[in-house]
Amino acid sequence: MTAARTPFDLSGKLAVVTGARRGIGLAIAEGLAAAGADIVGVSASLEESGSEVGKRVTALGRDFTPLRADFADRAEVARLAATLGELGRPVDILVNNAGTIARAPAAEHPDSDWDHVLAVNLSSQFMLTRDVGRGMLERGRGKIVFTASLLSFQGGINVPGYTAAKSGIAGLTRALANEWAGRGVNVNAIVPGYVATDNTQALRADPVRNAAIVDRIPAGRWATPEDIAGAAVFLASSASDYVHGALLPVDGGWLGR
Repeated sequence: MTAARTPFDLSGKLAVVTGARRGIGLAIAEGLAAAGADIVGVSASLEESGSEVGKRVTALGRDFTPLRADFADRAEVARLAATLGELGRPVDILVNNAGTIARAPAAEHPDSDWDHVLAVNLSSQFMLTRDVGRGMLERGRGKIVFTASLLSFQGGINVPGYTAAKSGIAGLTRALANEWAGRGVNVNAIVPGYVATDNTQALRADPVRNAAIVDRIPAGRWATPEDIAGAAVFLASSASDYVHGALLPVDGGWLGR
């Protein structure tokens, strides 16, 4: 007798995860693969073979396809979208996780840092989602998951470009959900709290800032990338079919404080 599929079963689905080489993206790719999805991993520096994410996905018995794209380059984002359209199978799940950060006080923040962060964290996200989403709309189904931030709700310190971009992601999530919910495509966002990744190394290395952050988190610790993966599986699965335009915090209780 065949076991019944759970609402979280992603067997037969194809998921694209950007920023998949490390950190949150790596954990999400592994989590989706564990739920049954084949994975297309995308990163600016993803190895053609032997990547950690590729090893983890294939160890779970799933197919893995590595692709490279510089998300600060619009032409490369357009080429990525075209490549995804030529895979021979449709993209069922798109996880927009690629991102970068630049730290400098607002009064000293260079235009180049602002432009780069907005290009990677917001403009490229819209371009890729628009192009991949078009195919989902034609088929009448699809799941799109953005990686937002606590700074989608708060101002942060010394990261004006990052805050602006992540606030934009919150608005983009709602805007696309308004247009696409009635056409079978779910658009939602995960709101990670403070996660122990390369992007937050400077904060964790600062004893004053680190202590202030941990003291503010009801759970009493930084998140691990794996803490984020379960939310991604939920938003990528049929369990979230009636969830549209949501910003799902995975923050150890930070926003509830």
